[in-house]
Amino acid sequence: MGETPPNSEAAATQPEIPDKLYFRIGEVSHLVGVEAYVLRYWESEFPGLSPRKSSSGQRMFRRKDVELLLRIKHLLYSQKFTIEGARKALSEQNKEKARPGILPKRAPVQQAELFAADPLTEIRRQVSDIIQLLSAR
Repeated sequence: MGETPPNSEAAATQPEIPDKLYFRIGEVSHLVGVEAYVLRYWESEFPGLSPRKSSSGQRMFRRKDVELLLRIKHLLYSQKFTIEGARKALSEQNKEKARPGILPKRAPVQQAELFAADPLTEIRRQVSDIIQLLSAR
């Protein structure tokens, strides 16, 4: 039997992240599987993690923040990194992505792939999310 790649286990256990603009800390806590105070602590320890705050002071996480938190959890809990080790590993990953002159290979994207079958549905959903975010102020 073949061995599974190291990241396939992490990918299999990652939760489905809803398609939203912003997530409140309670939602992120549930998605990531850690308490809110752990998220606040990680925010102070990992410079790449910077959720916005609403006018009421509530943390509003973007999808990239949730994805970063899932990577942090994987490094700390599954890979058994220390906070410092996880911080360095994330820094190394970011350096690799940012190397000038080296672009990741991507398959050509067809225009049909850029838009949903009905783009109005997606636009309405996003406008609704924006209105909800503004009304929370």
